[in-house]
Amino acid sequence: MTLYYEEHGDTEGPLIVFLHGGGVSGWMWNQQLEYFNDYHCIVLDLPEQGRSRGEGMFSIRSSADKIIDLIEDKEKGKPVILIGFSLGAQITIQIVSMKHELIDCAIINSALTKPMPLGWKFLKPFVKLSHPLTKWKKFSKLQAKVLYIPENDFEKYFQETCDMEVDTLIRILEENMSFKVPPDFKLASSNMLVTVGENENKLMKKSAQNIINSNSNCHGVLVSRVGHGLPIANPELFNSLVMNWIEKHIKMKN
Repeated sequence: MTLYYEEHGDTEGPLIVFLHGGGVSGWMWNQQLEYFNDYHCIVLDLPEQGRSRGEGMFSIRSSADKIIDLIEDKEKGKPVILIGFSLGAQITIQIVSMKHELIDCAIINSALTKPMPLGWKFLKPFVKLSHPLTKWKKFSKLQAKVLYIPENDFEKYFQETCDMEVDTLIRILEENMSFKVPPDFKLASSNMLVTVGENENKLMKKSAQNIINSNSNCHGVLVSRVGHGLPIANPELFNSLVMNWIEKHIKMKN
């Protein structure tokens, strides 16, 4: 296993694996780790991001392969909960599509599943031109505000932004913007909670509906008064939604 990861909470409890979004790393889940301290929590950094910067080139498929290996090593017959935000939510979809019965509960928060090939064609040159701005602290603070990054996490966010090479950023964005629901997603047996913010754009809302329509085990929730970043923007609400979902379905399984 080459990805950087940490284990928290009660190693005898059900396993929760947290997958972060692009532009951040495992630290985005700090408030979830405190809340779910009765669970065996694993928080990791995806390839080329955070403390996994040197661990191979990022792709959604290769990340899913590595995370599946980690889960299979750690689950020891316990219930498994997979929680993904944005890029991590896309990887969550990929994992349950590849391993139909490995994950008991999945939380898919703000996953883009409507490819944007034309948008990416025009965006890619802009990314190359604007990348130097990410190393300018004032510009980075504007980005952090959009992502609901708390003030006490800004320096970590800014440092990781500065450390990310432009080719890495392009690779991550291209994977993100070309992702679509895999055909085998319909076979996943996981109990899946699909959430999207009321203030997110139309494409994100259409993506959420697309996910829900692709598997009958999905239940959708439109979260009021929040945009792209629910786990950070309103951790109390997010944690409550997740806990209710887990308790409902882990009890059903047992």
